[in-house]
Amino acid sequence: MTNRFFALLLLLAACVPIKIVHAQAAPTATRGLDLSAFAGVAGVYTGLAGGRNASIVAGADVAFSVWHGARPAVEVRGLFPIDSGSVSDQRSILVGPRVAFLPKRRFHPYGDFLFGRGQMNYERGGYLFGNAVYLETTTNVYSPGGGVDYDLTSNLSIKADAQYQHWGYTPTPSGSIWSKVGTVGVVYHFTFGVRRLP
Repeated sequence: MTNRFFALLLLLAACVPIKIVHAQAAPTATRGLDLSAFAGVAGVYTGLAGGRNASIVAGADVAFSVWHGARPAVEVRGLFPIDSGSVSDQRSILVGPRVAFLPKRRFHPYGDFLFGRGQMNYERGGYLFGNAVYLETTTNVYSPGGGVDYDLTSNLSIKADAQYQHWGYTPTPSGSIWSKVGTVGVVYHFTFGVRRLP
Protein backbone atom coordinates (compact mmCIF):
# COMPACT_ATOMS: atom_id res chain seq x y z
CA MET A 1 0.00 0.00 0.00
CA THR A 2 1.22 3.48 -0.79
CA ASN A 3 0.34 7.05 0.07
CA ARG A 4 -1.37 7.17 -3.33
CA PHE A 5 -3.76 4.40 -2.19
CA PHE A 6 -4.77 6.34 0.95
CA ALA A 7 -5.28 9.50 -1.07
CA LEU A 8 -7.45 7.61 -3.57
CA LEU A 9 -9.65 6.16 -0.82
CA LEU A 10 -10.20 9.53 0.83
CA LEU A 11 -10.84 11.19 -2.53
CA LEU A 12 -13.42 8.54 -3.37
CA ALA A 13 -15.11 9.00 0.00
CA ALA A 14 -15.17 12.78 -0.49
CA CYS A 15 -16.33 12.80 -4.11
CA VAL A 16 -19.18 10.32 -3.98
CA PRO A 17 -21.30 12.41 -1.57
CA ILE A 18 -20.90 15.45 -3.85
CA LYS A 19 -22.36 13.50 -6.75
CA ILE A 20 -25.19 12.25 -4.58
CA VAL A 21 -26.29 15.81 -3.78
CA HIS A 22 -27.09 16.30 -7.46
CA ALA A 23 -28.68 12.89 -7.94
CA GLN A 24 -32.32 12.05 -7.47
CA ALA A 25 -33.10 10.76 -4.02
CA ALA A 26 -34.21 7.15 -3.76
CA PRO A 27 -35.49 5.28 -0.71
CA THR A 28 -32.96 2.73 0.46
CA ALA A 29 -34.22 1.14 3.65
CA THR A 30 -37.51 0.52 5.32
CA ARG A 31 -36.25 -0.04 8.85
CA GLY A 32 -34.93 2.55 11.27
CA LEU A 33 -32.18 0.52 12.93
CA ASP A 34 -29.39 -1.37 11.21
CA LEU A 35 -26.80 -3.55 12.92
CA SER A 36 -23.78 -4.61 10.89
CA ALA A 37 -20.40 -6.22 11.52
CA PHE A 38 -17.29 -5.93 9.38
CA ALA A 39 -13.84 -7.45 9.07
CA GLY A 40 -10.95 -6.88 6.72
CA VAL A 41 -7.23 -6.74 6.12
CA ALA A 42 -5.32 -3.50 6.54
CA GLY A 43 -2.00 -2.02 5.61
CA VAL A 44 -0.64 0.32 8.31
CA TYR A 45 2.01 2.99 7.93
CA THR A 46 2.87 3.44 11.60
CA GLY A 47 4.32 6.94 11.28
CA LEU A 48 7.40 5.86 13.25
CA ALA A 49 10.74 5.37 11.45
CA GLY A 50 9.04 4.13 8.28
CA GLY A 51 7.43 1.17 10.04
CA ARG A 52 4.68 -0.86 8.40
CA ASN A 53 2.23 -3.47 9.68
CA ALA A 54 -0.22 -5.89 8.13
CA SER A 55 -3.28 -6.04 10.36
CA ILE A 56 -6.79 -7.35 10.83
CA VAL A 57 -9.58 -4.80 11.34
CA ALA A 58 -12.91 -5.87 12.83
CA GLY A 59 -15.85 -3.97 14.23
CA ALA A 60 -19.56 -3.23 14.27
CA ASP A 61 -21.95 -0.37 13.53
CA VAL A 62 -25.37 0.50 14.89
CA ALA A 63 -27.04 2.85 12.38
CA PHE A 64 -30.15 4.90 13.11
CA SER A 65 -32.88 6.44 10.99
CA VAL A 66 -32.01 8.81 8.15
CA TRP A 67 -31.83 12.41 9.37
CA HIS A 68 -31.44 15.40 7.02
CA GLY A 69 -30.14 13.27 4.18
CA ALA A 70 -27.60 11.30 6.22
CA ARG A 71 -27.66 8.22 8.41
CA PRO A 72 -25.92 8.57 11.79
CA ALA A 73 -24.36 5.57 13.49
CA VAL A 74 -22.10 4.52 16.33
CA GLU A 75 -19.08 2.45 15.37
CA VAL A 76 -16.60 0.35 17.34
CA ARG A 77 -13.52 -1.13 15.69
CA GLY A 78 -10.35 -2.93 16.67
CA LEU A 79 -6.98 -3.04 14.91
CA PHE A 80 -4.82 -6.13 15.51
CA PRO A 81 -1.41 -6.69 13.84
CA ILE A 82 -0.62 -9.98 12.07
CA ASP A 83 2.76 -8.79 10.76
CA SER A 84 4.53 -6.26 12.99
CA GLY A 85 7.26 -5.27 10.57
CA SER A 86 10.69 -4.31 11.94
CA VAL A 87 9.94 -1.14 13.97
CA SER A 88 6.70 -1.43 15.95
CA ASP A 89 3.19 -2.77 15.82
CA GLN A 90 0.00 -0.87 16.58
CA ARG A 91 -3.18 -2.21 18.11
CA SER A 92 -6.19 -0.20 19.16
CA ILE A 93 -9.85 -0.28 20.19
CA LEU A 94 -11.78 2.80 19.01
CA VAL A 95 -15.38 3.98 19.16
CA GLY A 96 -17.19 7.03 17.85
CA PRO A 97 -19.76 8.59 15.52
CA ARG A 98 -20.12 7.62 11.88
CA VAL A 99 -22.28 9.34 9.26
CA ALA A 100 -23.30 7.59 6.03
CA PHE A 101 -24.60 9.65 3.13
CA LEU A 102 -27.62 8.63 1.10
CA PRO A 103 -26.46 6.08 -1.44
CA LYS A 104 -26.21 6.32 -5.17
CA ARG A 105 -27.18 2.93 -6.47
CA ARG A 106 -25.34 0.44 -4.25
CA PHE A 107 -22.58 2.78 -2.99
CA HIS A 108 -22.72 3.97 0.64
CA PRO A 109 -20.01 6.60 1.34
CA TYR A 110 -19.37 7.54 4.97
CA GLY A 111 -17.15 9.51 7.29
CA ASP A 112 -16.26 8.79 10.91
CA PHE A 113 -14.35 10.17 13.86
CA LEU A 114 -13.21 7.50 16.30
CA PHE A 115 -11.32 7.67 19.57
CA GLY A 116 -10.01 5.25 22.18
CA ARG A 117 -6.81 3.61 23.40
CA GLY A 118 -3.92 2.11 21.52
CA GLN A 119 -0.73 0.23 22.28
CA MET A 120 2.55 0.18 20.39
CA ASN A 121 4.99 -2.69 20.92
CA TYR A 122 8.53 -2.07 19.69
CA GLU A 123 10.47 -4.73 17.81
CA ARG A 124 14.12 -5.82 17.97
CA GLY A 125 14.45 -5.42 21.72
CA GLY A 126 12.90 -1.95 21.93
CA TYR A 127 13.05 1.50 20.37
CA LEU A 128 15.89 3.84 21.37
CA PHE A 129 14.90 7.47 21.89
CA GLY A 130 17.16 9.82 23.80
CA ASN A 131 18.70 7.89 26.67
CA ALA A 132 15.84 5.42 27.02
CA VAL A 133 14.79 2.21 25.31
CA TYR A 134 11.03 1.87 24.90
CA LEU A 135 9.45 -1.59 24.84
CA GLU A 136 5.86 -0.42 24.54
CA THR A 137 3.67 2.64 24.95
CA THR A 138 -0.05 2.95 25.62
CA THR A 139 -1.81 6.16 24.73
CA ASN A 140 -4.99 7.86 23.57
CA VAL A 141 -5.77 7.62 19.87
CA TYR A 142 -8.16 9.62 17.74
CA SER A 143 -8.92 8.74 14.17
CA PRO A 144 -10.74 10.73 11.47
CA GLY A 145 -11.47 8.81 8.30
CA GLY A 146 -13.99 7.56 5.82
CA GLY A 147 -14.74 5.09 3.10
CA VAL A 148 -17.30 3.46 0.89
CA ASP A 149 -19.42 0.32 1.30
CA TYR A 150 -20.76 -1.34 -1.85
CA ASP A 151 -23.81 -3.64 -1.57
CA LEU A 152 -23.49 -7.08 -3.13
CA THR A 153 -26.76 -8.38 -1.66
CA SER A 154 -29.26 -7.10 0.90
CA ASN A 155 -27.04 -8.51 3.67
CA LEU A 156 -23.51 -8.43 2.29
CA SER A 157 -21.29 -5.49 1.27
CA ILE A 158 -17.64 -4.89 0.51
CA LYS A 159 -15.72 -2.05 2.17
CA ALA A 160 -12.83 0.27 1.28
CA ASP A 161 -11.76 2.45 4.21
CA ALA A 162 -8.97 4.89 5.12
CA GLN A 163 -8.17 6.24 8.59
CA TYR A 164 -5.60 8.72 9.93
CA GLN A 165 -4.76 7.87 13.52
CA HIS A 166 -3.20 10.37 15.90
CA TRP A 167 -1.24 8.66 18.69
CA GLY A 168 -0.99 11.07 21.60
CA TYR A 169 2.22 9.87 23.23
CA THR A 170 5.16 8.35 21.36
CA PRO A 171 8.97 8.47 21.67
CA THR A 172 9.41 11.13 18.99
CA PRO A 173 10.58 14.77 19.10
CA SER A 174 6.97 16.00 18.76
CA GLY A 175 5.67 13.50 21.31
CA SER A 176 3.03 12.14 18.91
CA ILE A 177 2.65 10.52 15.50
CA TRP A 178 0.07 10.16 12.74
CA SER A 179 -0.35 6.67 11.31
CA LYS A 180 -2.30 5.75 8.16
CA VAL A 181 -4.54 2.69 7.91
CA GLY A 182 -6.05 1.46 4.64
CA THR A 183 -8.58 -1.40 4.86
CA VAL A 184 -10.40 -3.64 2.40
CA GLY A 185 -13.05 -5.91 3.89
CA VAL A 186 -16.58 -7.27 4.00
CA VAL A 187 -19.68 -6.09 5.88
CA TYR A 188 -22.59 -8.24 7.04
CA HIS A 189 -25.95 -6.57 7.76
CA PHE A 190 -28.09 -8.44 10.28
CA THR A 191 -31.71 -8.80 9.21
CA PHE A 192 -34.21 -7.34 11.68
CA GLY A 193 -36.55 -6.13 8.95
CA VAL A 194 -36.57 -5.43 5.24
CA ARG A 195 -33.44 -3.80 3.85
CA ARG A 196 -34.18 -2.82 0.26
CA LEU A 197 -31.34 -2.13 -2.17
CA PRO A 198 -31.62 0.95 -4.38
